[in-house]
Amino acid sequence: MEFTKRWMKKKLTQKNDETDLIVVGGGAAGMMAAGTAAQLGKKVLLIEKNTRLGRKLGITGKGRCNLTNNCSVQDVIDAVPTNPRFLYSAVSQFPPQSVMGFFEELGLPLKTERGQRVFPESDRASDVIDALTRFLQQNHVRIMHGNVRKLLLEPEGVRGVVLQDGTEFFARQVIVACGGKSYPGTGSTGDGYTLARQAGHTIVPLRPSLVPLETQGKECAEMQGLALKNTAIRVYEKQKLIYEDFGELLFTHFGLSGPVILSASSHMRKMNPGVYRISIDLKPALSLERLDARLQRDFEENSNKDFINSLSALLPRKMIPVLVARSGITPETKCNGITREQRRDFAGLLKDFSIAVQGFRPIEEAIITSGGVNVKEISPKTMESKLVKGLYFAGEVLDVDAYTGGFNLQIAFATGQLAAEAVKEAES
Repeated sequence: MEFTKRWMKKKLTQKNDETDLIVVGGGAAGMMAAGTAAQLGKKVLLIEKNTRLGRKLGITGKGRCNLTNNCSVQDVIDAVPTNPRFLYSAVSQFPPQSVMGFFEELGLPLKTERGQRVFPESDRASDVIDALTRFLQQNHVRIMHGNVRKLLLEPEGVRGVVLQDGTEFFARQVIVACGGKSYPGTGSTGDGYTLARQAGHTIVPLRPSLVPLETQGKECAEMQGLALKNTAIRVYEKQKLIYEDFGELLFTHFGLSGPVILSASSHMRKMNPGVYRISIDLKPALSLERLDARLQRDFEENSNKDFINSLSALLPRKMIPVLVARSGITPETKCNGITREQRRDFAGLLKDFSIAVQGFRPIEEAIITSGGVNVKEISPKTMESKLVKGLYFAGEVLDVDAYTGGFNLQIAFATGQLAAEAVKEAES
């Protein structure tokens, strides 16, 4: 939602006693933190660099916004490959059911879909942003468009922030919630890491998470645009199986994308060319034996046809030349000339179409940033910095990330809410 003209034009020259808390970043974590702190009686100023709130929220879940997962606290923790124990307090205090109740109380009906993914009934991410904006308005959060350049720090703790134009705003508590470095067009350009470094925090090296994969060879490019709806994949690190999933996959000019690939990328922690490969089961509903029997029938029915012309009922058109080339069977071989061994090998290829991974796509194309503010320097019970009193962090700026399914927004909401509660407790 666009800021109102009243908000945009209002000159906010706050004195120390006029603002209790400054929240940097108007995304999921920042909006939750600001609204919750204000609801608890704090005078809150939210500073967002974009001209509207929740830019990244607006593109999540393909514009539908998978805002949480309808599961237990332990299930959330199990879906976090990076520093899961750090999140236990936050998720326990604001679990998925509380997140769902929060939005429903704001007048946003929800629904649960496959994989326990929770969406607004309207299928519009904009409705989630509108609900959070109402939450801010109802609790009188002051909102300002501006780019925070640095923190104001004193020996006894944080004292406010400085904008790009040199304007200073004062508060004894600051929550940094300005996201990671993925999707920079939404404002996630790594500003939070700059502020954290200024305060003396260590930044764990950044890498993309939930990101498409570049693959070796030209096969994927030859199938560009082909989407497989019900596909099983297995991910191998060298010879070790590290992940398996079932769902939608997309072939692209650079390699692989789609929900199952984004999830798989989170399990790839030692990325180098050739370390990982993805095995695609193109016929997961059929055992190898049943698939071989199917091929035998098809070849008998098309006995005088060329091999390459006999597969249209079995495979998508774009995939046929690639599979035929991989099989080693000459395309013009008549079906009645294919040996039992060749047929069985082809069945095996359909059950294990293996593709070597070259690397991740750039972090700018990732859904989530892995890495960030070292959580060893943050209190897991309050989200407060252990180095600077009154400074808190929430959301993607922290070195935590999860798999797809609404878990990353659950983390953002939970850490934002916990930081706000801690701000209240610190002054009580």
